[in-house]
Formats: sequence, structure tokens, C-alpha cells
Amino acid sequence: MSPDAEQAERAVVLISGGLDSSTCLAVARERGQICYALSFDYGQRHRVELEAAARIAVALGAAEHRVVQLDLAQFGGSALTDAAIAVPEQPGAGIPVTYVPARNTVFLAIALAYAEVRDARALYIGVNAVDYSGYPDCRPEFVAAFERLANLATRAGVEGRHLRIEAPLLALGKAQIIALGARLGVDFSLTISCYQPDTVGRACARCDACRLRAAGFSQAGLADPTRYRQNP
Repeated sequence: MSPDAEQAERAVVLISGGLDSSTCLAVARERGQICYALSFDYGQRHRVELEAAARIAVALGAAEHRVVQLDLAQFGGSALTDAAIAVPEQPGAGIPVTYVPARNTVFLAIALAYAEVRDARALYIGVNAVDYSGYPDCRPEFVAAFERLANLATRAGVEGRHLRIEAPLLALGKAQIIALGARLGVDFSLTISCYQPDTVGRACARCDACRLRAAGFSQAGLADPTRYRQNP
């Protein structure tokens, strides 16, 4: 490792295989941070997002990529972890059924442990304005509260090595995120956003995630590289 690399700040970046977290990883890389990518096999409906996360980690030069196994499906309560709950194809009122109970709290807690071991001062999460309109664990108040917790609950924080929760996409809409990612060299063809893709990673073109992604590319004026089972 070069002297410059030894002096670079380390960061843990949560990556799901989607375009938001991929852009987040690209932002951390642009800032000169050594990136440790972290994904979760948490009992979600499909594994193709984990395959996408692995591709992105390599493409964007993560120093390491780990996949942590959890079983949030044993609790259910979400269309993403319970096959008995249908994935919605139209937006509804209130918190959507695709919300996974306490998911980001659990993910950030594990990322915090990883950060302490890797002596990382920053934890990146790709929450954004589109998500926090419906998901309580994507809101600015949640991010700020978890940062306070991180510095109260860890050896690093207590000893004065301040930990930060970085949410660089927080105020951005989908088109803005796509434009930023494109500028930073993210290959969006490697990513998957669909809630219910098929086994080879083709998106359904009908779920809320697919519609938001397609609209984002259109509004950004960029070609959508997504593979669909049918035309969106």
C-alpha cells in the first residue's frame, strides 16, 4: 500500500446492488476514501441483487466486499421478505409494504461493528429524498440520530475518534442520483433495482422500484440500460 493510501480515510459503504448505493460507493471513492463494501443476505425475495453488489464492488474498486447473512424473513412483515405479501405495482398511501421493519437500523448497526474493526470513520448509506418520503429509516432525523448513537455506543466514539453517517444522496431525487453516478463513472447496467426480478436478473418493469428507476433515467436524459422482462 502506498504512503498516500495509508493516510487515506477508511469508509464502510452499504451496497445493495441498486443504483443509489452504487452511486454512494462512487462518491466515497471520489472523496479519496478506502472503501469497505458491505451487503446483506437477509432473506430478501431474490439473490440477484447480491450478485449485482459483487459486480459493483469490483467495478468501483472496493478494498473489500463482505456479505453478512441475516434472516429477517423469519419475522416477515414486508413484501420483500414474505412471499405471502404481494409486491405492489401502484404507489399507495403511507408507509409501503416494501418497507422491511428496522432494516436500516440493523444494517447500520452491523456496519458500525465492521467500521470499528477496520478503523473506518465514515459509514455511507444511500438513503434519499425519494425513499424517505415513505420509509421512516431513510429520513434525515434517523441518519442524525444514528450518528449520535454511533458515537455514544462505540469505543471509537468514546475515545474521540468521531464516526460519521454519510448520506450524500439524502436531498437528491432519482434523476439527480443517476446524473451524479454517471458523472462518477457508475456502470448502471451492472445494477438492479427491481423488487421482483427473474432468476437471471431481468427487471419486471411494473413494481414501484422499476417505475422510479425508468422515470429517473428519462428525466436525466440518459438511456436506461436495465434489462426488462418486457418493455417498461
